[in-house]
Amino acid sequence: MNGPPPSAFPTFGAAKGDQADALTVVGLTVAYWSRGREREVLQDVTLRVKRGETYGLVGESGCGKSTAALAVLRYLPRNGRVKAGRISIAGRDVATLDADALRGMRANAVSMVYQDPGRALNPSLTIARQVSEAFEVTGASADEALARTAEMLRRVRIASPERVMESYPHQLSGGMQQRVVIAMALACNPELLILDEPTTGLDATVEAEVLDLIAQLRDEIGTAVLFISHNLAVIGRMCDRVGVLYAGKLVEEGAAADVFAKPRHPYTVGLLRCLPREGRSKETGRLDTIPGSLPLPGSITQGCIFAPRCKLADERCLKDAPPPYRVASAHGDQMARCHYHERAETLPRSADEAPVPIAGGEGQPLALSARNLSKTFRVGDEDVRAVHDVSLDLAQGETLGLVGESGSGKTTLAKLLLGLVSPDKGASLELDGTALPERVTQRSGEQVKSLQIVFQNPDSALNRAHSVRQLIARSLSKLGALRGEAKEARLHTLTQAVRLPERYLSARTRQLSGGLKQRVAIARAFAGDPRVVVCDEPTSALDVSVQAAILNLLADLQRERRVSYVFISHDLHVVRYLSDRIAVLYLGRIMEIGRAAAVFDGPQHPYTEALLSSVPSIDSIDGTLAKRIRLSGELPSAANPPSGCVFHTRCPRKIGAVCETEAPPCRNAGDGHVIHCHIPVDELRALQRQES
Repeated sequence: MNGPPPSAFPTFGAAKGDQADALTVVGLTVAYWSRGREREVLQDVTLRVKRGETYGLVGESGCGKSTAALAVLRYLPRNGRVKAGRISIAGRDVATLDADALRGMRANAVSMVYQDPGRALNPSLTIARQVSEAFEVTGASADEALARTAEMLRRVRIASPERVMESYPHQLSGGMQQRVVIAMALACNPELLILDEPTTGLDATVEAEVLDLIAQLRDEIGTAVLFISHNLAVIGRMCDRVGVLYAGKLVEEGAAADVFAKPRHPYTVGLLRCLPREGRSKETGRLDTIPGSLPLPGSITQGCIFAPRCKLADERCLKDAPPPYRVASAHGDQMARCHYHERAETLPRSADEAPVPIAGGEGQPLALSARNLSKTFRVGDEDVRAVHDVSLDLAQGETLGLVGESGSGKTTLAKLLLGLVSPDKGASLELDGTALPERVTQRSGEQVKSLQIVFQNPDSALNRAHSVRQLIARSLSKLGALRGEAKEARLHTLTQAVRLPERYLSARTRQLSGGLKQRVAIARAFAGDPRVVVCDEPTSALDVSVQAAILNLLADLQRERRVSYVFISHDLHVVRYLSDRIAVLYLGRIMEIGRAAAVFDGPQHPYTEALLSSVPSIDSIDGTLAKRIRLSGELPSAANPPSGCVFHTRCPRKIGAVCETEAPPCRNAGDGHVIHCHIPVDELRALQRQES
């Protein structure tokens, strides 16, 4: 290692009593050199984060959120540079720091938590080695660093730090990995903590625990937080103030409560309308979307950058760039770069409120039926039962939502239905009333094309070496057995159905946005006119505007083709919007199943109740969660599940020894709503109404 040892790094930052802001960004302009020219991805951005404050930064992918974070840390890639502006952390100008001072800043003053903890952790090193390194960088000895590692892991609510310290990253759950990364980030008690999508991909309970942890540690240490996320409900819950980025410009800023209650920029209005709100479903109306797409960096040089997508825009907007208008709101000043900020909420909607009902679900023939599905894996010396005796039916044109924490068996159940793994003996599957072989290799061509899947990450599912045309055409050849003109005609019909513009057919997937990639993946899944499509977290990594478009697309395709969906997601608002029925899984078992409205409105299994209480909602303007139910402990191992009711070790409504010794009965809550619990349905309903 070149340079002085960590202990020789200069101290960084102002004293805790200093009044300097934790972060000050003034007139920041950042450009990347791309395709033979310099393109500005941030333009004249000014923001301040006070000590102990949480500032949220939101906007679609490509708006410049992560670039802003990298610029603060001076981590811009080689083709990026700060063209103008000033960045100060705790009163010190970042641009003036030499190499030693810059390392000192990163070691002692500012930390960053990235979206994917799996990539942030070294798979070849134990957790103890990685976390202790964070303390050693601040000058601690090896022994002291190990002692402080155990203490810090306890601080981030890891119950058995000694066991975790001996583990490698792949042996931990996603939520546990994220807590380890947060522990590393907090090792230096930073002046500023930057969180870049820290909860994307986490289930509802783990997300809530991570957010609670961040809020608690912020209060204890007084750390300022720059929170980057496309989850507006999380931003509303966590942040004091929020800034909205669009195409590299800060178009709105103010107290989170003010911005979400009365947005003053049409872009913010559009983002909020894209969200599937409480009580909304595909039957009550299509989700609103923001028309068009982000402009290429530097492509708009005159007028308002949002004008090409704004239904309020007129000649003035196209000609004159709006200045930052400031108005007094309930919780302080609110800024918006819009000539018509006073009537931003009158923005016309882009979606129809009353779609044609989907002809599916109740009363329709069954598309897929599964009985007594179980799956046991041999892991080392242990038998791990990932799915335990699951039976379910899926009607034509129906969507069945699967929810539950990571490790509850949702993806394994999906793989059993698709024939990607074989179930244990005694299981049976039927497609359209005909026996369906367990393995996909034993299924006929017609059966294979009848069951398809859309994965969470289209980057991993699509071959980067092929064009969009080749990807879809190959599926048409293999699944549809089409050739020549018939294949070409079908290809164009399919791309029109998924709203994929023809100009993208020659593009490689690396040239597409996340939403366009997911449209390609959906087109490929529909190439053989499937009867059932498994959607495994298809929108979790997408912006709210793209998510709304994809959800509308899935609902439209279901209306047109009467296809059935098995929809897996951690976002319970998304599940409620698209699903007709919902099944709640825990340790591979169905704890509750019923119509979506019945499951969400109650009565509910105590596990479902805890899941729903963990979900932040944008409809709560102050961002708070009413009566949050905290589950104690970690998800038990499927290799050694608890006796009796498998949920009893974490259940907040446990009634006694019967929960520990006897499997819960199947209780009928009416209209096909079933709850597996020792507590009678009427008592559950009374308890939950009493505490709501």
